[in-house]
This record gives sequence, structure tokens and C-alpha cells, in this order.
Amino acid sequence: MGFVALLSLSLVAGCGTAQKTASGGSGDSNTPIKVGGNLELTGGTAMFGQAAQNAINLAFEQQNAKGGVLGRQIVLDAADNKSDAGESTSAVTKLVTQDKVVAVIGSMTSSVTLAAVPVVTDNKIPMISPSGTNSKLTVDPATNQVRPWIFRACFIDPFQGQVAANFAINNLKAKAAAIIIDQKSDYSKGLADAFKTNFQKGNGQIVGTEQYVAGSDKDFRPILTRIKAENPDMVWVPGYYQEVGLIVKQARELGMKMPFMGGDGWDDPQLFNIGGNDALNNTYYVDHVATDDPGMATFVKDYKAKFNSEPNAMAALGYDAANLLIKAIEDAKSTDPEKIRTALENMKGFNGVGGEITIDPKTHNPLKSAVIKENKDGKSVFLTRVAP
Repeated sequence: MGFVALLSLSLVAGCGTAQKTASGGSGDSNTPIKVGGNLELTGGTAMFGQAAQNAINLAFEQQNAKGGVLGRQIVLDAADNKSDAGESTSAVTKLVTQDKVVAVIGSMTSSVTLAAVPVVTDNKIPMISPSGTNSKLTVDPATNQVRPWIFRACFIDPFQGQVAANFAINNLKAKAAAIIIDQKSDYSKGLADAFKTNFQKGNGQIVGTEQYVAGSDKDFRPILTRIKAENPDMVWVPGYYQEVGLIVKQARELGMKMPFMGGDGWDDPQLFNIGGNDALNNTYYVDHVATDDPGMATFVKDYKAKFNSEPNAMAALGYDAANLLIKAIEDAKSTDPEKIRTALENMKGFNGVGGEITIDPKTHNPLKSAVIKENKDGKSVFLTRVAP
């Protein structure tokens, strides 16, 4: 983070110019409103960023067909952060200082989003993460104060961990659980802590905790063998689909038949390609939306018509983030970043495809529900919706 802070501080001298140009308040109807996309288009979580990019473009295209925003077309200027924190800093720096965007959408993962926070804060440009769930994205843990320029369109890890722990206790009847953590991921560590706290509150026992490094570790048999020896009732794996698929596959090969469960990082069709349909039976995860939810029907139809594929939760969250920003610009009656920021902070009752969103001005987190999905025979099946 020291390098990130140093780089962003070096930009302060040019911040005034960047903000003035980005405000777009005096732009005429022929000048498009430019929104930055700090997205994982390549790298380990590329499926998340690609889905969000599709959905953001769909939202902007639909709005432009209605006459645009404030009488102007709105366009996405997407930058690839390559699923990497350092690249995220570079990508968002270019977006706000060179491309003069009025706001940024992204990124999709917590660690990569955190790397962009100092840059948008110093340049006073609002940023909405569609799916970054770590608590410290919007609230600085050092001061316990809200980060004024950072917002999100998703629930946060403590809520997700609480939902998962309650499901494990009440539905899976688990009394003993093991946890497998991606040791370099803020997302994974935050979800692990939230699950552990709530599972223990429900009189559950954590019988083992193991760690791995995403992107480099491929053989999980040693840590799985240790977990198997503890004989837990279930295993909590708050990671992303690439490693999760391998972990579950190798666990089943070792004869581990207990339920595995995780968070929204599991949500991608590639999970089944990596882990195998049979291995992923008797696994569950917390997610933001379910495509068979009636409220998703129009979005699913429109997305499939344009991209010839089924949208996942990341697409839905990207779509909601885009439309949340459109609504904020309309409410602000301006493309001035400060006015957009104020409009986002005061957003109430926004009807997104993932449910109604009201932004808490003290935390910049939305109040919204979660869903539990079961992986069954190669498909993710909606089980239940959980209100905050």
C-alpha cells in the first residue's frame, strides 16, 4: 500500500485540472459522458470483469437509446487491471488523470479495488465497486470513518459470513467446521473471519484452518489431508472459482464427502469445468442474485440476447452499479464528481435487478438481501433469499 499511496500522492499536483475537465458540467450534447471501468478483463478473475463490462455496456446502451443522461450519451472507458492490485493503481490513474472520467466503476475484487482507493480519493472522483465485499473498501479501519469517494453495489463480508454460518448451523446441521483461506486475499480473509465469528456464536467449533496462495498453489492435497483428519461436518472455502474448483475436486478424490461452502467468489460457470459436476454436488455458496429470480427476468433476457450467454451475479452487479451511477448523475443534474458523490450518498430505494438498494451515508454500503445457492448436477440452483 506504501507504493500505491506514493504514486497517488505524485498525482495531486494535476488533480485540480483532472477534476475540472472531468466535471463535464459545461459539456454540450455532442460530448459524451465518460465513465471509467477499472475491470479484471484478463488474469485470474477475468470472468468477473468481462461479465461486468458486458453488463455496464448493456446498461449504457439501453440508457442511450432513451436519449442518454442529461441529454448526452454515456460511454464506458474500460481499462484492464489484469486482476492485479498494482495494475489496478495504474489503470485507475490513467482513467482519472488522462481520460478525464467523471466516475469509475470497479473493480470486482476487494484487494484490486483497495489499490485504486488512494487514487480516486486524491483526485476526488467517485468510484463504485460492483462486487468488492471487504468492509474496509468504504470505511477506513484506521479511523473508522467512511471513505467519501468510495461506494459499492453489493452486501459486505460480515453479512455474507453471517448468512453462511447460520445456513451451516441451521440447514447443514454442522457443529464442527474447517476453513481454507487464500492468505493473500482481503476478500478471503474477511469472509473467513466473519464466518468464524458467527459460527462460534452459534456454538459451532472451528476444528482446523489451512491456507493457500491463489495463482501459484495447485496441489491442495496436503492441507486437505490435514482437514480430513479433523473430520469436520463441513468446510468453509471463501475463495475464487479457479482454486475452489480444484480444492473441491481434490477433496472428493481423497474421499471427503462432507458439504463444502463459500461466498460469491464461487459464482462462475467455469467452477464446474474445473471441479467437475459430480464433485461439486453437496456444495453451497452465498450470492447476490439468482438468475431464476422473477426480478431478474428482463435483465437475463436482454443480456442473453446481446451476448448469447447466461449472466452471472457479477454481470447483475455490474448492471446495477451502472444504473446506480446513471441515477446519481440524473439526481445531481450534473456531471460534476462532487455532486455525483453527494447523490450516491443520498441514494434511497433504487430498484436494481439484485434488489432494492438504499445507501447508508455513514458506511456507503447498500442495505440489500443475499441468496443461498446449491450446486447440483452442474448447475447452481436457488435455495432461499436472506434479508439483512
